[in-house]
Amino acid sequence: MNFQRLITFMFTSAAAGIATAVVVLLFWPGLLQQDGAALNLNTSPSVNNGWADAVALAEPSVVNIYTSKITREEGDPLFRNPLVQHYFGDPRGKPKLQRRNNLGSGVVVDPNGYILTSNHVIKDADDIFIGAEDQPQVPARVVGIDPDTDLAVIQAAGKDLPPARLGNSAELRVGDIALAIGNPFGVGKTVTQGIISATGREGLGLATFEDFIQTDAAINLGNSGGALINAQGEVIGINTAILSSSGGSHGIGFAIPINLARQVMEQIIKHGRVIRGWIGASGSDLTPAMAAAMGLAQGTTGVLLSGILEDGPADKAGIMPGDIIQRINGKPVKNAQEVMNAIAVASPGTTMDMRILRGNKNMDVKLTVAERPLNVE
Repeated sequence: MNFQRLITFMFTSAAAGIATAVVVLLFWPGLLQQDGAALNLNTSPSVNNGWADAVALAEPSVVNIYTSKITREEGDPLFRNPLVQHYFGDPRGKPKLQRRNNLGSGVVVDPNGYILTSNHVIKDADDIFIGAEDQPQVPARVVGIDPDTDLAVIQAAGKDLPPARLGNSAELRVGDIALAIGNPFGVGKTVTQGIISATGREGLGLATFEDFIQTDAAINLGNSGGALINAQGEVIGINTAILSSSGGSHGIGFAIPINLARQVMEQIIKHGRVIRGWIGASGSDLTPAMAAAMGLAQGTTGVLLSGILEDGPADKAGIMPGDIIQRINGKPVKNAQEVMNAIAVASPGTTMDMRILRGNKNMDVKLTVAERPLNVE
């Protein structure tokens, strides 16, 4: 009898527990949500808001940039000929002055009104103005430019704008969400969505120092200098260029990584320019065909130096045209772009160790890095 009561009690308790669980699942499903699911919402869009929270963090720090330049139109060059003027006079009259306007975007990076943008947005501009949502345009001045990375820093006059949160572009992975914020075609602040399509893009001929983020987030005329942000609303790049046959977005856009942009920005604000290392040498990748033609062992790699500036750092160190750089400070080099980048980040005055291959003989050389001139051919 006691055994039957025990069995009855167990079945009754189990049934009550199942019924309670069903009620909880139907009416209070949130009570069973685990902490891990809640944390995932920080990197994934919510059902209702999408990426609105990330955009809300970054959008106030992105400004519109308007520039203008006065150009002088001389008229038909035929009438510059003195012989033509003698017989027909000079019908050109006074030169005509025209104002050409340009537009772009910028990212506020400092409470003092410093704004990071693309150099080609403000290049040769006579007047620069910035505009933000529901605020009148105000003038801005150029703090400094860096044509080698196509970056520039300007400063707005008396403008109180929130600085952006800068992320870490070294942590980017292909497939990460990317959102572009800018002012395409002057229509106003616009956000487009895509992913990180590739990192470390170089050899595109867009700048001297290239390490681009590639994205399929739509970038158009007017987006240059604007922000590329991640899912947390942090700026991970400065939009700069597209590959397009029509001038519109084809899903291949490029942004300068924020880690590189930050380094450039800090030097411009501190020195008014970017100070880079330089050794006074030029070269190209050593291809297998070139190595074979030079009688080098199969698999030989490095950078073949084709030009050495007289009295430059490389010349003073005894480096000669035809030498092959294989290591810098003990690290093997992959290509000419990597060598140039490694030299550029070295502070002028520092000593750099290089492993050189001359003919079939290895040589270790020490040279003192100099400051890169403003105009390097």
